[in-house]
Amino acid sequence: MSLDMPTRHALPLNALRAFEASARLGGFARAAHELKLTPGAIAALVKTLERQYGAMLFERHAKGVRLTPLGESVKTQFTEAFDAVEEAARTLRRLAAPQRVHIVTSPALAHLWLGPRLPQLTAQLAPIEISVTAVDEPPNLKRSPFDLCLFYTERLERGQRSLATETVTPVCVPALAADIHSAADLANARCIAEVCWNDWEVWAQDVLGSAFVARGPGFSLYASAVQQALLGAGVLIGRRSLVQRYLNSGELVAPIDHSVPLGLHIAAWTLPSARGNRAVMAVEEGLAELAQA
Repeated sequence: MSLDMPTRHALPLNALRAFEASARLGGFARAAHELKLTPGAIAALVKTLERQYGAMLFERHAKGVRLTPLGESVKTQFTEAFDAVEEAARTLRRLAAPQRVHIVTSPALAHLWLGPRLPQLTAQLAPIEISVTAVDEPPNLKRSPFDLCLFYTERLERGQRSLATETVTPVCVPALAADIHSAADLANARCIAEVCWNDWEVWAQDVLGSAFVARGPGFSLYASAVQQALLGAGVLIGRRSLVQRYLNSGELVAPIDHSVPLGLHIAAWTLPSARGNRAVMAVEEGLAELAQA
């Protein structure tokens, strides 16, 4: 009689990862966002796991899902297991490519702050190789394949370094600036906004003491908003750190030279797994130097 013993390679790893993420984050939708799948795919993977083991891991109800006692009892163990796998993978990446540093940042900072500095940084730090990934939010520190974070933050946490403090002011091409002499003139101007940020509101409250609605197009990508401003499509509320090179070149001007603090830092910090890595430390120091240039 032959025995069919389970082997490690037969583990349903995708389904187990879907369960772990759903259990840790509290639902299928959040797990789907983290794992770059659809909520339906996560639900199907969890259902497959439940069928394989013959037990329910989640209770389904109208407002979402809740772990069963069985699911709750194994949640921590699976989280620790996947954290250990991620740590092992980071170690492998670091040993396989000790001179490669992976930065994760937001789309706006990647395109408008880091991008213009990257050629000089790469030249200064050769043979270190630098790669960049843009995401909307800082990653899970225990589940990240990255080395260095670069994001806006309101408050600096331990280990975070401020590279710049952000201010905002209206900017536009010189031709449009000729008709703008005071903040009141913006009421009749075509104003461009980044729809996910409240920069116009912050600036207007400080300068005008009242609310302000941008009468113009809105964009979810700040780089697109900057591009439209450069094409003369309207007045953009400019984040100085992101548009300063266009002000320096004269492509954009600040018709109302009144900058308002936004209450944000551009911060850099090393992820736990990369602390003590000389290449990562060199890149962080290089960014700090270029931020002051």
